[in-house]
Amino acid sequence: MSNTAHSEIDQSFLPIYNENARVLILGSLPGKRSIAEQGYYAHPQNAFWPIMAQILGFDTQIDYAMRLEHLKGAGVALWDVVAQAERPGSLDSAIVRSGAQYNDIPDLLGQCSQIELIAFNGAAAAEMFQRAKKCWGRELKLPKSVKLPSTSPAHAAMSREQKLAAWQGALSEIVRA
Repeated sequence: MSNTAHSEIDQSFLPIYNENARVLILGSLPGKRSIAEQGYYAHPQNAFWPIMAQILGFDTQIDYAMRLEHLKGAGVALWDVVAQAERPGSLDSAIVRSGAQYNDIPDLLGQCSQIELIAFNGAAAAEMFQRAKKCWGRELKLPKSVKLPSTSPAHAAMSREQKLAAWQGALSEIVRA
C-alpha cells in the first residue's frame, strides 16, 4: 500500500492530432521534465524529437508548437495511455499500476477513423495499453500495432541509431514527410 501523503499524481496531456491521422504514437505517461515544461518528450536526452525530425525532415531546433504541426501534417497523432497515476520519479517502472486511470483512446480512434497503426513508444506503453483495454469496457476494432523501442534515455540498451532504424522501419510507409 502506498503512502499517498507523500506521493505525486502525474497527469498526461491532451492528445495531439487531426482527424486525418494515420498513425497514433502512444507513450505511457509524461516524465517529470515533460510535465514541468508542459510538452511531450521534453527531456533533452529523449530521442523522440530527433527521431521524428529525421523521419519527417524537420529541424530539431524549431519550437515545440512547430514540431507538433509537423507531426499532425505528417498524419501522426500523439498521446499517452495513462491519463493519471501515482509515480515517484519519472521511470515507467515506477508507475503505480493499481491506481492508474487511462485515457479514452477508443474515443480518439473514433475521431480519427483513418488510423492504421498504433505505435507504442516502449514496452511500458504497450503493457499499459493491454491493462487499459480491460477498463474501457467495450469491444474495440483496433488497427495494427507495433511495440517500438522506447525513446527514453532510461532505455540505454539500444543506441539512438538503432532506435531510429526501428522507428523508420515501422513508420516510413505510413507517415509523409
